Amino acid sequence: MLTTHPFDDDKLREECGIFGVAGVDTAAAMVALGLHALQHRGQEAAGITSWDGHDFYTHRAMGHVAGNFDRDEVIRALAGRSACGHVRYSTTGETSLRNVQPLYAELSSGGFAISHNGNISNAMKLRRDLVRRGSIFQSTSDTEVIIHLVATSNYRTLLDRFIDALKQVEGAYSLICMTPEGMIACRDPLGIRPLVMGRLGDAVIFASETVAFDVVGAEYIRSIDPGELVIVPHGATVEDIRTHRPFGDVAPRPCIFEHVYFSRPDSIVDGSSVYSVRKAIGAQLALENPVDADYVIPVPDSGVPAAIGYAQESGIPFELGIIRSHYIGRTFIQPGDKVRHLGVKLKHNANRALIAGKRIVLIDDSIVRGTTSLKIVQMMREAGATEVHMRIASPPTRHSCFYGVDTPERSGLLAAKHNVSGMREFIHADSLAFLSIDGLYKALGEVKRADIRPQYCDACFTGDYPTSLTDQDEAEVRDQLELLSERVV
Repeated sequence: MLTTHPFDDDKLREECGIFGVAGVDTAAAMVALGLHALQHRGQEAAGITSWDGHDFYTHRAMGHVAGNFDRDEVIRALAGRSACGHVRYSTTGETSLRNVQPLYAELSSGGFAISHNGNISNAMKLRRDLVRRGSIFQSTSDTEVIIHLVATSNYRTLLDRFIDALKQVEGAYSLICMTPEGMIACRDPLGIRPLVMGRLGDAVIFASETVAFDVVGAEYIRSIDPGELVIVPHGATVEDIRTHRPFGDVAPRPCIFEHVYFSRPDSIVDGSSVYSVRKAIGAQLALENPVDADYVIPVPDSGVPAAIGYAQESGIPFELGIIRSHYIGRTFIQPGDKVRHLGVKLKHNANRALIAGKRIVLIDDSIVRGTTSLKIVQMMREAGATEVHMRIASPPTRHSCFYGVDTPERSGLLAAKHNVSGMREFIHADSLAFLSIDGLYKALGEVKRADIRPQYCDACFTGDYPTSLTDQDEAEVRDQLELLSERVV
């Protein structure tokens, strides 16, 4: 049985979203609201851990936030003025309750709860070393490695032990941790995964995206800097927080795909409006890849802002030629070939009266496997379109991600197997074009991509991994992640 939508395997998936609040009554209820706003980042499971000054309380469940945290008895059981939460889409570890976060453990210093967005690329090596030294793992999640590194550190204070643990891990992480001493929020030295800080009165709030602040009525303060640890002692206000930067000066490389697809368009990522960036991406796409057409049509919903930008720049009218059903979500239907073929029509339907007899240009954010693009082009032709051109608001996705994004093997990526001409033939479009890598950087306000030290992590497009992974390293990391997901301890 499936726990996620069986027709959405042709998109890159973010691993999760995190939210934490320190210093507010009914903190768990606020976390539930924040997680609901971050549901797009993870739809397999959700969890919340709270602290009331004496004890920790946790509720974790498979499925969406709504349905698991909309009952009074659940929220009342999560007592306290501090809480953190997590929505999950797994990239490592099986889909089971034991991997749902926040993960919690009793350390010598007291309780320790952690919510993690990202992926620890050396988790398997660290795990083997820890097991050899006597650690007993309760999950197959890479996040648990951090807990064991903290528990086994020889440093005296909890903060020093936590920093010691983080210096041993590689990859991507944004973390919200709760201890009897307070809340800690941090971001890896490269800043690959996002994390922002806000306030609501005297309460301090952390989240993966600013849209979660909007939902709870909080004020956005700033992004957590790459490599920064923010310490919020229990009872502290925004003015009392402390920051540490233990990793030295490292050139950051935040994930560029947050701007292309992952983040909600009403969020602000690293100081930029996601909606404005996506419109700029569409405008740049029109400049680089013009086409004669009657209508610009977005592939909903992720292609809408870029399509608006493309239409405004090109002068071609923007129209909704594909209507999306918002009532098809989680399903437990076994996805046989026939059901998968019908899946696109369950989610998207052609606006036949508009499309018939017209030349159209479809705008989408990316092509991963290409199966969805193929079916949508076919749908447009069946609706009577005379020409179907496709424009993609990002460069071709040719490489896998090892930093917290669920990416197919390279053999499953259409752009890794075909050039643009071959991709066009595969999806049966009249023409196909992608945004250039420099065009993407221009839309983000940069002059161009800095080849020696790129401003963003764009490895899914370029193969230029922040840690300079070789092909052999890529294979080893992939093997580690697969072994980690299969291992039962």
